[in-house]
Amino acid sequence: MFQKLIATRNDLTGLLLRLPLGTVMLYHGLQKAAGLFGGYGFAGTMQYFTETVQIPWIVGFLTILIETVGAVGLLLGFLGRVNAAGTFAVMLGAMLTVHSPFGFSMNWFGNQQGEGYEMDLLIFGMSLALLVVGSGRYSVDRLLSRSTQKVVKNATPIMA
Repeated sequence: MFQKLIATRNDLTGLLLRLPLGTVMLYHGLQKAAGLFGGYGFAGTMQYFTETVQIPWIVGFLTILIETVGAVGLLLGFLGRVNAAGTFAVMLGAMLTVHSPFGFSMNWFGNQQGEGYEMDLLIFGMSLALLVVGSGRYSVDRLLSRSTQKVVKNATPIMA
């Protein structure tokens, strides 16, 4: 099961998907977790999630965890499919709870009260593609996949 989860081709597709996705998610995660880049930090974000958006604290906590630790996992190509699924779930939640009332478009010109869901759709596509192709070249998953294949290939059967 683990082997199927980390299996990936040695091509650039996964790499070209996960690096920008991980970078964007980490940026937003660091806003939420540490207050960097104009964010509210952990306490402020948790307060926003639980009081304004009215989601359970565990969902808010998992969102921050996925956007930070999961994003680092994407950048490293470690458990890429798991992190892509988590990213998809986070953005689906953001779209349903915060972004959809503002329509499709991002708030490029400050004409609306919030951000639309166009960015969410891009993240959905990238996440789903990563679920299909895996982390790709230069990933921890690729290294683990190769090393577990060697172990299985060289294993001596117990009942020989």
